[in-house]
Amino acid sequence: MAGDVRLHVVEAGPADGPLVVLLHGFPEFWRAWERQIGFLARAGFRVVAPDMRGYNLSEKPPGVSAYKVSLLQEDVAALIRALGRTRARVVGHDWGGIVAWALAIRQPEVVEKLVILNAPHPGRFREVLKNSAQKKKSWYIGFFQLPWLPERVLPQFGRWALRGVNPDAYTPQELREYGAAWAQPGAAGAMINYYRAMRVAGTGGGRQGGEVRVPTLVIWGERDAALLPELADGLERWVPDLRVVKLPRASHWVMRDEPLRVNNLLAEFLA
Repeated sequence: MAGDVRLHVVEAGPADGPLVVLLHGFPEFWRAWERQIGFLARAGFRVVAPDMRGYNLSEKPPGVSAYKVSLLQEDVAALIRALGRTRARVVGHDWGGIVAWALAIRQPEVVEKLVILNAPHPGRFREVLKNSAQKKKSWYIGFFQLPWLPERVLPQFGRWALRGVNPDAYTPQELREYGAAWAQPGAAGAMINYYRAMRVAGTGGGRQGGEVRVPTLVIWGERDAALLPELADGLERWVPDLRVVKLPRASHWVMRDEPLRVNNLLAEFLA
């Protein structure tokens, strides 16, 4: 249990190693990190990759309000405590990155180091969303506000979305496993509710205007079909201890497109 929700997790690495929590995004689940889990475990880290609330084998509370960012970031804090730790190195991609930003902003005492992969800081996202090009890229957020239809087309949308520049990013077998995760009872609605809750409450700047006071690494695939590359610029206003690494040949699915590069960056920064 992580607070009041039951999360399915995958664990690897030495029990006494530094704790690394890997947070996946939409429309993935813990397997988003399968090219990182073994590598980090062999490097001596205790690696924990949960299915986020509503995904795959984790609990799926009913209702849009159950997927507010404030609850999602508390899930991660509660998971860290349930693992017997007080702090962790937190790595998040896409929605997992949004939650990781929120956790570092609102509960910095539980975040030892922060890594973000292609997920916008809330303050910077509000700025860039004024750009018509980003509004165009974010069209699906509006679509996800519709009743029942997004759930109906989720399998097709998910397969369309999981396209990177690396043809080996997702094997046919992996895509079948993703399809099985999306088909879990209640999963489609829960996954879409992340976006519905965001539209209602926003992605959450948090206290003190969104400042992040922990060492932070941002890894950004510049060939992202959903997010403009300038979202990785100008973050020093909120994140003083910051390193940004841009990968010009990687898409939104940066850890799939360039797993070796991402793995080496993670191992170096998280040590």
